[in-house]
Amino acid sequence: MSSLSRWSSTKVALLVLGMTAATITPIVISAPASSQTPVPSATPSPATPSPTSTVNLSDVSSDYWARPFIQALAENNVISGFPDGTYRPNQPVTRAEFAALIQKAFSNQNRVRQLSAGGFSDVPANYWAAAAIQNAYETGFLAGYPGNVFRPNQEIPRVQGIVALSSGLGLTGGDTSTLTNYYNDASAIPEYAVGSVAAATVGNLVVNYPDVKQLNPQQSLTRAEAAALLYQALVRQGRAQPIASNLPASQYVVAGTPTSTDIVSLAASSSSFTTLTSLLKTAGLSDILQQPGPYTVFAPTNDAFAALPAATLEQLQQPENREALVKILRYHVVPGAVTSSQLSAGELATDEGRPVNIQIDSAKSQVSVNNARVLQADVKASNGVIHAINQVLIPPDVNISQLNQPPGSTDGTPDVTAGRATRGGRSYIGGGGNIGLSGNDTALSDSNFAVISKVGLTNYLSVRPSVIFGDDTIFLVPLTLDFSPRTAGSVGERSFAISPFIGAGVAIEANLDTDIGLLLTGGVDLPVGSRFTVTGSVNASFLDDTDVGLLLGVGYNF
Repeated sequence: MSSLSRWSSTKVALLVLGMTAATITPIVISAPASSQTPVPSATPSPATPSPTSTVNLSDVSSDYWARPFIQALAENNVISGFPDGTYRPNQPVTRAEFAALIQKAFSNQNRVRQLSAGGFSDVPANYWAAAAIQNAYETGFLAGYPGNVFRPNQEIPRVQGIVALSSGLGLTGGDTSTLTNYYNDASAIPEYAVGSVAAATVGNLVVNYPDVKQLNPQQSLTRAEAAALLYQALVRQGRAQPIASNLPASQYVVAGTPTSTDIVSLAASSSSFTTLTSLLKTAGLSDILQQPGPYTVFAPTNDAFAALPAATLEQLQQPENREALVKILRYHVVPGAVTSSQLSAGELATDEGRPVNIQIDSAKSQVSVNNARVLQADVKASNGVIHAINQVLIPPDVNISQLNQPPGSTDGTPDVTAGRATRGGRSYIGGGGNIGLSGNDTALSDSNFAVISKVGLTNYLSVRPSVIFGDDTIFLVPLTLDFSPRTAGSVGERSFAISPFIGAGVAIEANLDTDIGLLLTGGVDLPVGSRFTVTGSVNASFLDDTDVGLLLGVGYNF
């Protein structure tokens, strides 16, 4: 009866292990991009516009040259009119006002530097735009003048506005020697701004009215011109669609390069997605994601790919791993255009055939997919939408540790490297517990705490030292043959893969009379994300008596 009870508890433990491991797969959530910004202080500058309840601005007529830019930004709460319902499009913009516009348009921009504790000497802490100025400085858009001053009430020249957007977006490229091809007054561009203007031109940021070839770099930037530049910057980020070519406003955009807005082209135009676009080409998926779709892509940044285990990217690009690469990339693609506001908590089917898990944190305005956080949501393309994420999503049936193997030696002998990953998964160290199944000679036959480990030796061999503590502490040192992962089952629509192993070695009983005997073992590893592995094994030691135990644990991968 006691033996039956022990075996029943073992089955329950294994079932719980499988159910737990299958539901702890990585979860990615990101914060949807928002155009909302802090409201100015209670005593704003008289020249600062206040939000109005309508975008029907009385002094922006239907035929006004900048109406498409202004209307689109107003509808998305990036710009607003004055209390009297006007926009005053020809009014100059001060540096403080431009900082406030930047804060609204690029509210989720990463900070690249930090303003000193005292801030700018001419921007008091209670100044209406103090927070916006700090944000524009720390995100790399605007800088101060010598003497630690910002000059918030100074009208900003057009060239400064262009440089600010080019710098904040990290634009590079453009041949400065060709600026005369675009601007009749290229010689009037200040030396410090030439490179940034060239990059902005190639990026299609510059808008010149009424003469597209007249930059007028030193003229004060007007509110209409500011709206046009901001809109083109959002187009460059893929967050807005280019102005339709049949609208008069489009003729004032300096066409430095042809504009293509499909998902692949947008990703390729961003310095954050160079790894992704390269892998899409390697996998042969670029052409597919340039078709009408629509598609939703959870796009890992370069930093997300860089965080993968060493050599993974190189291995993924090998011909023999193309199937795994295609699975991984398709796991990031969802049929249809799903914006952040349309995402709901729960599973979302992917093009790879396996769902991802969406989590919504309303309190923090964050969305996650498996274990990845959305860094920037709703980058709109002509054939769908992109959500930038900070981790690479790995399908449950793909074991990337298998791709991490260095080539074997040329003489046919196995490449032995202690601590390497095997075809069954990565090496690890951790803790767990033992459940005694039979015998009474050592701690293996009782319920005790245990320390576990796996140290890979070759692609298919590992040693798994462990110790089970108790009245008769026992050390287990088996050499195991590791098998490749295989799909073992599912919980709901979520499948999981296990990596079996079998082996033999020695069992060492640590007491007054140390005994050494044969050890047989067999079990499974179940990777849980890239950090942890859940493991379970049955061990039999042959000392004075035969002891059998079930060892369960969780290891931290290395």
